[in-house]
Amino acid sequence: MIVAAETAIPAPPARYREPLAIGRIKLASRFALAPLAGYTNLPFRLSVREIGGVGLCTTDLVNARAILEGKAKTMDLLATHPTDRPLSVQIFGGKADELAGAARWLQDRGLADIVDINMGCPVRKVVAVGGGSSLMCDTTGGTIELVRKVVEAVALPVTVKMRLGWDDSQLTAPYFAREFEKVGVAALTIHGRTREQGFNGRVNRDGIRRVVEAVERIPVFGNGDVMNIANAAQMIEETDCPGLAVGRGALANPWFFRQLSSWIDTGDPGPRGTYRERIEFMRLHLERLIEWRRDEKYGCVMFRKVATWYTKALRMPKKVQQRFVMLHSLAEFDEVVAPYLEDGPPVGWSEWDVNESRVSVPTGPNAHW
Repeated sequence: MIVAAETAIPAPPARYREPLAIGRIKLASRFALAPLAGYTNLPFRLSVREIGGVGLCTTDLVNARAILEGKAKTMDLLATHPTDRPLSVQIFGGKADELAGAARWLQDRGLADIVDINMGCPVRKVVAVGGGSSLMCDTTGGTIELVRKVVEAVALPVTVKMRLGWDDSQLTAPYFAREFEKVGVAALTIHGRTREQGFNGRVNRDGIRRVVEAVERIPVFGNGDVMNIANAAQMIEETDCPGLAVGRGALANPWFFRQLSSWIDTGDPGPRGTYRERIEFMRLHLERLIEWRRDEKYGCVMFRKVATWYTKALRMPKKVQQRFVMLHSLAEFDEVVAPYLEDGPPVGWSEWDVNESRVSVPTGPNAHW
């Protein structure tokens, strides 16, 4: 549950003020933007970075074979900017040669500071090609050899994002964590659910802790259901994870990383964005989507996916949400929000608003974002 205010803010862990690095890549904070297909693209990453507080951003998951084939849509997913650093590019696939080749391709073109291997995605189209969560089922050595080949293919740090396992009878993450560290993986992100759960049920923080305890040196980022400061404190306390990877929490509240960093530095997270800041962020996101897609129509189509979260957080009426999910132009956006910029927030709204938007997720492992 997302709360209106952090009325009983727990004390931040002192160790989170110490620097953290992934291989030779130093992070400005221990808080990372986790990859979410369709959402953590360049426009959103740049916009979140400008607010501050994020230590590392990761791209949408990208098909390794499509990278090698140079497909246009894949190149769009790999779009970056000099200010989009440090950047981790997440690749997926089931063939070691393709993953290693994609990692070298990224390194040769300077598009990534870190290469991340996806072993967590539960959706059918990823699992069907031997990627994502399916890699967690092979404890006979094939998955470990695949990861080793990617590590040896590049000088960049290689990381892995995985789930706890395929289902409750196969919680293989601690085993893989130990083995991946041995072959040179520089860091891990562990989502505290199984593939069978998809995005349902509660995150198993005890399972995340077992992964943290399985490694000797490399950092493990805890991931899943971190939507506010209280969630973050609970994740850190119960798992002892050296860092946090935040996905939906940042989509619902782009100021979350700034709040997390302020909490670590001062003990006070401060407020989320003001009403005007939220509208301005929404417009900036739309503007960048249009620029990224190189087409106003398709940029607006991409914006429709996030519009409902924004309007809920702003307590805008349903008629605004309906306009946004059919949006066709930046001019139309400006027309819709003009009265709300002039009149300001509705009575009772605050930066600690209880109506913080909830981010919908797939209903099971075979659903799609």
